[in-house]
Amino acid sequence: MSINSAMLAGVSGLRANSAALASISQNIANVNTVGYKRSQADFSTVVNTQSVYTGYSAGGVTSVARHNISQTGQLQSTTSSTDLGIAGQGFFVVTQKAEGLTPTDARLFTRAGSFKVDEFGYLKNTAGLYLQGWPVDAYGVITTDPSDLNRLSTINVGSVGGTAEATSRVQLNANLKSSQAISAEARDAALAVPGPNAYNAATNSMAMYDPDAGTGVKPDFEITVPISDSKGGQRTVAISFLKSTTPNQWYAEVRAVPADSVQTGAGLSDGQIKTGMVAFTQDGRLDTAAMAGMVNALFPDPANATLSFGASDAAPAAGAVSWATGLGIDDQTIAFDLTNAAGGLTQYDSASVVQAVQTNGTNFGSLTEVQIDESGFVTAIFDNGVTRQIAQVAIATFPSPDSLTQVNGNAYRVSQQSGAYNLKTAGTGGAGVLGSSQLEASTVDLSSEFTGLITTQRAYSASSKIITTADEMLAELISIKR
Repeated sequence: MSINSAMLAGVSGLRANSAALASISQNIANVNTVGYKRSQADFSTVVNTQSVYTGYSAGGVTSVARHNISQTGQLQSTTSSTDLGIAGQGFFVVTQKAEGLTPTDARLFTRAGSFKVDEFGYLKNTAGLYLQGWPVDAYGVITTDPSDLNRLSTINVGSVGGTAEATSRVQLNANLKSSQAISAEARDAALAVPGPNAYNAATNSMAMYDPDAGTGVKPDFEITVPISDSKGGQRTVAISFLKSTTPNQWYAEVRAVPADSVQTGAGLSDGQIKTGMVAFTQDGRLDTAAMAGMVNALFPDPANATLSFGASDAAPAAGAVSWATGLGIDDQTIAFDLTNAAGGLTQYDSASVVQAVQTNGTNFGSLTEVQIDESGFVTAIFDNGVTRQIAQVAIATFPSPDSLTQVNGNAYRVSQQSGAYNLKTAGTGGAGVLGSSQLEASTVDLSSEFTGLITTQRAYSASSKIITTADEMLAELISIKR
């Protein structure tokens, strides 16, 4: 009967508009939820098979929930460096537990990038989901894989302890005064029969100089260079110069301060690391050609000057140096840039001065900050200036993201309709770039939702009116039969 079909159509209208109200309510409740994607109820007509002999039979309406997951929200700035937003398509890969993951453990996907460092050092969002990424191995290499979730691991910034970097390069910018007066010790050293106070690198050196004890030779000029060992310990190397009687040549000694921080082989003493002569051209630059032909040059090749230290506890050979026994530090080679640095080592007729000493080593440092760049690289920053990459955030894309299955925590699960995931690095293959200190806002528009509330309420009331009208007509029909 047509009246009965009308009543059923009204019921379907109530059911469909109830679903629409539920969708609107969910949207309004999550207007401030980071990365939330609005949903809506799409209505479609239900048509019954009609017959010209029985009259029209109403089919009613049905509703299907549609999740606009692919719709991107506006990125908003925050004050936290671990807040992440994706500018483009793509999802963070997250898990419900941080450790002991197995292939059977669920991998979820989300746009909610409000990650914080928890008490164990893991990056976890407000829903309690842990961020996944490709780890950096001991050699600084990141091995990515577009289809293997098991290569991912939970990003942990708390596991990165203090770090140190041994000095491997020193740049010097210093000048030696060309008109420096020649000391008595240097003049005695030039005599055919050296005097008793003559400078001698082995017996009366600058490294032995002690004014209180009256030993050694006072340098005309000295450069102090701070270096870091393999454990981040601070060491000092001094380079002493004494003007010789030969024009444009200086005696030079490189020594450790204090002397007992190294152990020396035969031919070296009092912390000496290297001894020899330094020569300059007439225009005040290092004379690399002259030094290459000198048997006693401090560095035969000033353009490739290096100092080498053996590991602690290793007995040094003749003319070699090792770190002192008991320090427990590794061997170390330091390249000295004397010619290519701005200025380098020069000899001009101006005051002896050190313009700059630059080294690349750092002492022990503690973690102070975690930064994530637009490519997804998670970098630990230490208070000694050292930076270290920890991992790279993985971004997942899908052929049909709107077909993902919703789960608690504003996250999604792979479905048959969504297609298989594809893991990418940020900024490649449509994955979108990462915005550090940014969060994706909800895609809910309150004005539209309130408008939907009004229209849904009216539609619901109209559907209920259908039922009451059909009921009255049925009642009247029944009364006629009586």
